[in-house]
Amino acid sequence: MAEWEQFSLLLQKLERNDNATGVDSFPGDYRRICQHLALARERGYSSFLIDSLQQQVLRGHQQLYRHRSRLGPQLLGFILADFPRLVRQQWRFVLAASLMFFGSLIGFAVLVYLFPDLVYNLLPAEQVSEMQGMYDPEAGHLGRSAQRAASEDWVMFGYYIMHNIGIAFQTFASGLLFGLGSVFFLLFNGLIIGAVAGHLTQIGYGQTFWSFVIGHGAFELTAIALSGAAGLQLGWALIAPGRQPRAEALRLMARKSVLLICGVMLFLLIAAFIEAYWSSMTTLAPLSKYLVGGSLWVLVALYLLFAGRDRHAPE
Repeated sequence: MAEWEQFSLLLQKLERNDNATGVDSFPGDYRRICQHLALARERGYSSFLIDSLQQQVLRGHQQLYRHRSRLGPQLLGFILADFPRLVRQQWRFVLAASLMFFGSLIGFAVLVYLFPDLVYNLLPAEQVSEMQGMYDPEAGHLGRSAQRAASEDWVMFGYYIMHNIGIAFQTFASGLLFGLGSVFFLLFNGLIIGAVAGHLTQIGYGQTFWSFVIGHGAFELTAIALSGAAGLQLGWALIAPGRQPRAEALRLMARKSVLLICGVMLFLLIAAFIEAYWSSMTTLAPLSKYLVGGSLWVLVALYLLFAGRDRHAPE
């Protein structure tokens, strides 16, 4: 049968590690060959035919699970090269999102520091009081739980993951509103964080606050900006689809945006781990946290700027 011959040719290419076309349909083709083998045995066809199909099934089984086992290397390749390369390829969206998020954060932090009452125009008094309790130098704790024990770090780890992923997904998915949703959440989150930072610094809680956030902030704040960039990509595909229909332009852009969000999830996982197990530690000197936190910011910048670069091919 022609189908068996095509499957045999595909097997030969896979065994030679050629870039074979039709690999995506390989699992379905393999299942059909297995069905043909079972049918040949049931109907008592010649041993020559059954042996031939049996060999194809065995070879197909080896190739199927060999390609499945490449998930690990593919994931490693995405982390070490594909993700930072994608960030650089989409630098215009990343730059726009970063300016909106970090610009609003830094700008409003300075304004609140200079004009303290501004914080109450954005945050209710109860929330401001709660933030002060979290970073009070006399409280003897850092973060959200005053009675937190080391055994509860894993609970906070899970909380930080869910909380941060919620913010990132909200910022990303709202880009479907022609990018306006992503713009709103980038500015809103920047203003909120900036208001808290400016207020706590102004009342003398800056050391506890900044020593707490500097470590995980390298990954968490960068992830928020990147999730906004992914949302802006979706919005731009709807605003300026070019010669393609909007649906097709959105589909093509969504593939890149989803890959960007996969990297964001990795960043948020790292941020949650650092926040739960490092940032909340009160036994470390603030200088140690500043040094580690500063190193993490440099590491993130170097990773996004240089990881995955090909010396012989410009990006």
